[in-house]
Amino acid sequence: MRCSFCERRCDLSDDFHGFCQMYKVEEDRVVERYPFRWSGYQSSDIEMIPFYHAYPGTKSLVVGTMGCNLDCKYCLNSHIAKKQVEESRLYALTPEQILKAARLAGCHNIVFGVNEVTVSFPSFLALAKAAKKQGFAVGCLTNGYLTEEAAELLAEHVLFINLSLKSPSNQFYRHYAGINDVGPIIRNLRFFAERVHLEITTPIVQDVNDHEIPEIARLIAEIDPCIPWHLFRLLPEYKMQDYQYPDIKRIEGLLNIARQEVSYVYFSNFVGSKWVSTDCPLCGTPVVKRVALGTCGAQLAADLRVNEQCAGCGYRIPFLKQSASEQVAVS
Repeated sequence: MRCSFCERRCDLSDDFHGFCQMYKVEEDRVVERYPFRWSGYQSSDIEMIPFYHAYPGTKSLVVGTMGCNLDCKYCLNSHIAKKQVEESRLYALTPEQILKAARLAGCHNIVFGVNEVTVSFPSFLALAKAAKKQGFAVGCLTNGYLTEEAAELLAEHVLFINLSLKSPSNQFYRHYAGINDVGPIIRNLRFFAERVHLEITTPIVQDVNDHEIPEIARLIAEIDPCIPWHLFRLLPEYKMQDYQYPDIKRIEGLLNIARQEVSYVYFSNFVGSKWVSTDCPLCGTPVVKRVALGTCGAQLAADLRVNEQCAGCGYRIPFLKQSASEQVAVS
């Protein structure tokens, strides 16, 4: 029986639990091996995840499990994504227990953001349904390698997604991520852009995909030039530990060109980055100020918009915002 959550569509058997290690067949159904088992959960500023245009200044409860459906040679989270699940410590927590922790921490939203969401899809969807009933907004990170059916389900249950688009080319994904076709990822990118609040993240590997920055910018602009685009210089781990660190100035030069096509371009994970704040794409006036802390995200400093408009020229810059129905009281 094949798993229908990601495009690998693994044929599961008694001794093969899918590429991600997380599924099995039971009574003619594909089920999770470790339902409601989490590698961790913690409170975070939403900008640190990163989401820059969703619920600014709110707290997120970030959850995750183990495993991944890709095999990125440079993976920063390989100790979680590629470790043998049987050797890992997992915490058994029901959706209600997680939501109680979120309320106690004063979180506004729940985000699956440690590993790939499709590897624990039923558990996440159950958590998302319970969270929605209790007034939490729900989001996730994903590498985008979902089936069409899974993408539709995800879009039904989340309000915001950050999709990692690592490259526009099959060659990159084949050599560095362990899959042959970027097509399903771009298909889902277009699908999510029409249905949820979408942000995109691209890790930059020196001399591997930095030259693709203009092509990625054109792709994003063709879908929607107002999609927030996060780039960070990858400090390679896993199978590329000895690889060179990307040159900041070199990337900045390419991003100055990309900004001509994509309205909101961000570049982080080095202290002092000037690329984490939001400027008005029309007149250049600062509209949201953030501080780079050296991570892939940033910390909100000031929202200078007036009624979602630039104070300089009046250009409308809407963010996904907190509504009255999503206010979560601490209890």
